[in-house]
Amino acid sequence: MFCAELQSWLSADGLNKPSGVEPLGGGNISEAFRLDYQNRRSLFVKQLRNAPPRFFEAEYEGLSYLQSACNINSPEVLGYGERFIVMRYIYSGKQRADFWENLAQQLALMHRCQREEFGFINDNYCGKSPQKNPFSRNGYEFFAEHRLLFQAERAFAAGKLDERDRADVVTLCKRLPVLIPEQRASLLHGDLWSGNVMVSAQGEPVFIDPAVYFGWAESDLAMTLLFGGFPDQFYAAYSDCYPLLPGWRKRAEIYNLYHLLNHLNLFGGAYYQEVRHVLDRYS
Repeated sequence: MFCAELQSWLSADGLNKPSGVEPLGGGNISEAFRLDYQNRRSLFVKQLRNAPPRFFEAEYEGLSYLQSACNINSPEVLGYGERFIVMRYIYSGKQRADFWENLAQQLALMHRCQREEFGFINDNYCGKSPQKNPFSRNGYEFFAEHRLLFQAERAFAAGKLDERDRADVVTLCKRLPVLIPEQRASLLHGDLWSGNVMVSAQGEPVFIDPAVYFGWAESDLAMTLLFGGFPDQFYAAYSDCYPLLPGWRKRAEIYNLYHLLNHLNLFGGAYYQEVRHVLDRYS
């Protein structure tokens, strides 16, 4: 069931004989399990036998950075390797009445953690896709080169975009300074949709599966809209903590083009028409 590397880690910590092992669904990339132990808290483990380099190390770095930089609620990582990561299991409960306000306040706290440069201490992953994070003082160049163009070139090489599509991405990138207002580089979750927010046993929000980097705060908010959006009280509470620039919702599809291109690369042609819709509007 478990890869040899994970089994060795569990054995070294005396955790190789759980009282129960439950496979968990919900992930598109890794195998996930809950391991139960008598008189001990349960563990959450993920493994990916063909994991790309530093895949789980990058997840550990992102979660640790969120915790150390702004004390964001995220899982405690106990160990990781080339093919696995082990965390404290988060027991789920019922959302508190102020769940969405709490989530908004935590996100605003994260976004108030700012620096002069865009990027991150290391490259990481968004889903299973590489995410390049070289530091840059120019947010437009960073988003164009390391988000939109990087994903577009991958899609073109795989035959998922044609010459016209690629040229339109280039045109959109040139227009970014006109379309996007200047913003400082904020600490981002990087992959913030509803599936990457859990409810703890205490009813509080917990951020999981980040793709951390310093970028435009609006891009995190845009991602929350991509698959249905969060409740209105979330956005109202966020704006109370971190004032929103006018027109951010209209700009959301520009930011989300990165994620649409990534999903096109990860999951195939079902996302092509959404990519094309954005390009037709802005290129």
